Amino acid sequence: MGASRIKPLGNARELLWDMERIETLAGKAALTLHRPEFREAVIVHDQPWEGSTCCYHTVFRDPVNYKMYYRGGDRRGGKSTHPEVTCYAESDDGVTWRKPNLGLCAFGGSRANNIILGDDPATHSFTPFFDTRPDCPPEQAYKALGSSEDGRCGLLAFASADGVNWSRLANEPVITKGAFDSQNVVFWDSSRQLYMSYFRDLLKFADGRPCRAIKTATSPDFLHWSEPVWLRYDEGTPDEELYTNAILPYPRAPEIYVGFPKRFIANRTTCYDKSGLGWIPGLSDGVFMSSRDGVHFKRWTEAFVRPGLQTERWVNRNNMTAWGLVETAPELPGTPPVFSLYSTENYYSEGAVRLRRLVMRLDGFVSVQAPASGGSLITKPFTFSAPASQEPVTLQLNASTSAAGGIRGEILSADDGRPLPGFAADDCEILFGDSIDLPMRWRGGDLRPWSSQPIKLRLELQDADVFAYRFA
Repeated sequence: MGASRIKPLGNARELLWDMERIETLAGKAALTLHRPEFREAVIVHDQPWEGSTCCYHTVFRDPVNYKMYYRGGDRRGGKSTHPEVTCYAESDDGVTWRKPNLGLCAFGGSRANNIILGDDPATHSFTPFFDTRPDCPPEQAYKALGSSEDGRCGLLAFASADGVNWSRLANEPVITKGAFDSQNVVFWDSSRQLYMSYFRDLLKFADGRPCRAIKTATSPDFLHWSEPVWLRYDEGTPDEELYTNAILPYPRAPEIYVGFPKRFIANRTTCYDKSGLGWIPGLSDGVFMSSRDGVHFKRWTEAFVRPGLQTERWVNRNNMTAWGLVETAPELPGTPPVFSLYSTENYYSEGAVRLRRLVMRLDGFVSVQAPASGGSLITKPFTFSAPASQEPVTLQLNASTSAAGGIRGEILSADDGRPLPGFAADDCEILFGDSIDLPMRWRGGDLRPWSSQPIKLRLELQDADVFAYRFA
């Protein structure tokens, strides 16, 4: 067996989100997309410098607190009622947010507001991040890219010591090849040791119509960027307009990227769009995608965020997922934390735009799922590493079963596909429950002797989901 086919997993978490590391699915087992649950509206954009076109939200957690950035804007009768600004909010828990009175920028004759950027072309789509590069200068601990409404200025680079007071890093744009009227994101990738940016450019549909799509570029220093390349998708993925991308490293497995694009259906409208504020049709929902190399993505065509029962979400350009995926407190006593992400509503409508929190199980975006009639999976070959301590090594699953369902597993030799001694399915205790770390037990006991040996994992599922696994 070629060594290139064997993945060195180490003790990292492997996510069962695509077929990249799955050799076979059998029976009724299938990759299944899961959707978030809606929670409270965390921000209402009801201040004079905000308005009906507040969007392009960015949310992340730094060593101090949770931070949020967004565009303040308003349109009435097809025209802007005030210049666009960039605003800042903060939170101690990711749920309750405050708009601090910063006193930095004047609006309407007063500096009593939460505006951090006023008279600058980058206010249309200013997207910051906290830079975790080990040798990052303290005065550049926060960085951002921003662009103008028409995108003609390209992407301008900014830095800040505190995430509030910002200055330009260069007079000229650092990325110029694109159509930047969108939320164009950037972050430091610790596994690749590069800055990554994902931004809008325009393709053409088969009939010649322009199509909003996504390009990416890399940089070692944030100022000098590679030639942009288009994202690629699995064969058979339809051509669809992606208004934003919201791509970032997955916090629990940073070598894998997740993205939450807003999918734009340009020729649809509904009876609910009566405000006249948008002037053009265009319905949206949110989709989910993931990537192991940053260029090729598995993109689900089923919606990750449907507009739902709120009629204002069935109006032009709503349902935009913010850039950012943050861990927040457990929802019920004795349960694990959850991931919070955020989505816009009431855009281009009377009243104020709202940002609503959505919650997901940790690792819970996609699972291998099987009904009560059963199914199974076999992974592609891999090796794992035993920790330095001499504690027994176990296989831990992020999994969920019914009370009647269950999971059994076996460890297979990658050479001949036979179960290792003591680790066949008949040696395995039936696993049932619901946890982000369910230990699987075999008669063979400690898995440490098999570390660094090429193996495969076979799981049998009945009325169960498996989201991820790791050896610990």
